[in-house]
Amino acid sequence: MAALPASVRAFLATGPIAHVVTLNRDGDPDVSVAWVGIEDDEIVIGTMSDQRKLRNLRADPRIAMSFQAPGRDDYGLDRYLVLRGRARVTEGGAAELLQHLARTYLGPEVVFPGMPNPPPGFIIRMAVDKVSGNGPWTG
Repeated sequence: MAALPASVRAFLATGPIAHVVTLNRDGDPDVSVAWVGIEDDEIVIGTMSDQRKLRNLRADPRIAMSFQAPGRDDYGLDRYLVLRGRARVTEGGAAELLQHLARTYLGPEVVFPGMPNPPPGFIIRMAVDKVSGNGPWTG
């Protein structure tokens, strides 16, 4: 796993929604959306409950994410980012991560999740193996 390019870090700090692809047990892709952050050089996603994407990753750690980026290139094509890698699921810390991400995605004064004593939840930690797409990250 190499360090994430500065262009990827800067773009993810703007709060784009991730389209997260994991693999079901039968090999079919499962797509969901998520807020993402960066801890060290891993992409992180918090979930409060044990969801399909978590079960999928426990069985097969391959994961991909795509993001629509603002602007178009010189040919008029939309910019986008694709990250591919492997993920691991850790227990706990989801409420704290989601509160941190909510400041970017919903606003600086938002309290999320809006419940007293939220469950510990889970964090997906993705090690990025490949960066592609159409934007400054493809250099």
